[in-house]
Amino acid sequence: MNRPELLTKDNCQIIFIDHQPQMAFGVQSIDRQVLKNNTVALAKAAKAFNIPTTITTVETESFSGHTYPELLSVFPENPILERTSMNSWDDLKVREALAKNGKKKVIVSGLWTEVCNNGFAFAAMAEGDYEIYMVADASGGTSKEAHDYSMQRMIQAGVVPVTWQQVMLEWQRDWAHRETYDAVMEIVKDHSGAYGMGVDYAYTMVHKAPERVNHGETLPPKPAN
Repeated sequence: MNRPELLTKDNCQIIFIDHQPQMAFGVQSIDRQVLKNNTVALAKAAKAFNIPTTITTVETESFSGHTYPELLSVFPENPILERTSMNSWDDLKVREALAKNGKKKVIVSGLWTEVCNNGFAFAAMAEGDYEIYMVADASGGTSKEAHDYSMQRMIQAGVVPVTWQQVMLEWQRDWAHRETYDAVMEIVKDHSGAYGMGVDYAYTMVHKAPERVNHGETLPPKPAN
């Protein structure tokens, strides 16, 4: 059983599994643009907190296509661990990468929830003694039922369900941690919807900070009558 221990930048690692176009085409449990937004936001957060990161893909050339460029651009130096197995645990490179990172808490974002995520989670727990944290809104299944029931099955087995923003803010924990504050705020503004809009509003309208983009001159009202 997972202990009631918060995630920190020092006690976990993250794996991105099969965020590839052909896999995303099959996702029906979440809007695919939202899925990509959440996945890239999670990746940027992992980068900001220096979380050890593994990226793995399945059958890139023959079926699945290349990983989202927006995700790869966050980790330009990371190797991409190609596989044939639907279960990432079955590939020795993946096991070695996880072991090298040396963290027993593994955060998972992948496609599809009911296949690649589920299989990896159970095998990593049973054979590698890892604790699995499944990012529900940065993963997707072939139907809402497939995703939801797979999440329930994993939860019953001890997998911890989380969401991308929850993970990022758990890493941040205290706004006094200034070394990551700006990076987190940038991710929030770009990826957190209404929360990000609220941050922009507070910065500019309440704190009178300059707008974060340059734009053309604002012309005053000119009534037609």
